[in-house]
Amino acid sequence: MMVRQKQTVKQTQASQLVKRQITSGTREWADRNVNCMKGCSNNCRYCYAKLIAKRFGRCTEESWKEMQVRGDVVHRTFRRQAGRVMFPSSHDITDSPEARAACFAVIKALLEAGNEILITTKPRVSVTRGIVETFGSCMSQLQFRFTITSANNRLLSFWEPGAPRFEERLQSLQLAYGAGFKTSVSIEPFLDYDPAPLVDLVLPFVTESVWVGPMNYIPRNGISGKDRRRYDEIRSQYEVDHLREIYTCLKDLPRLRFKDSMMNRIEFEDEKARRCAQRRRRAAARATTSVCN
Repeated sequence: MMVRQKQTVKQTQASQLVKRQITSGTREWADRNVNCMKGCSNNCRYCYAKLIAKRFGRCTEESWKEMQVRGDVVHRTFRRQAGRVMFPSSHDITDSPEARAACFAVIKALLEAGNEILITTKPRVSVTRGIVETFGSCMSQLQFRFTITSANNRLLSFWEPGAPRFEERLQSLQLAYGAGFKTSVSIEPFLDYDPAPLVDLVLPFVTESVWVGPMNYIPRNGISGKDRRRYDEIRSQYEVDHLREIYTCLKDLPRLRFKDSMMNRIEFEDEKARRCAQRRRRAAARATTSVCN
């Protein structure tokens, strides 16, 4: 009987792990992703793609900022994929001539193959306008997901030093919305202690969804003394009690979604608290029985 129970627990844990793997990362938003550049000039401090590239010796901290075209992807013949394709997921569509040309070529090829594309970007107005004007006839196949993590340019310049300011990102959202495209916003990671005011700013220009989530990768090593305070502050604002407060505050808003990385942490802590309460009740019951005896 005990062996069977252990097997059941292991099977349950395995199924939960598979579920988390399926819904984590880019798979939470799309079935596949495509990238046509190496590196990213946004150079976000929390970038997981940069972390992995550095770990495996594909770049350095400095070389990551120098974007290089992947010719094998740009010249690839794409097929129609089942489900939605995210483009890009490990770099941005910047306004440098080389990056813009490469990214537009891939968008064109994906669309011509009949794919539905989720365009994810910390947007530049010139790039957004170019996509709107170039691919307007295919807008039914396109959805923009603009990453707008704060309205505070001081925070943006620190965490996302090469990315556009807030005003340009908001203008891009308004431009795409006004042109009739499907629009959505990612506030992941939320850089403000309270993301609610930012949600209020973007929600009027969103046709699909607004996603809120914490920073998943917060470096601990290689941080200068003058920057350590900022890392400590951002880490403290993702404590589970605060995440739960944000969830309670925003959960009833229309088109609001929460990233699995946020919900898993809340649910994990809630389940841990529930089990602790169960153990306390059982201990109290045993103590009462012992006294009665």
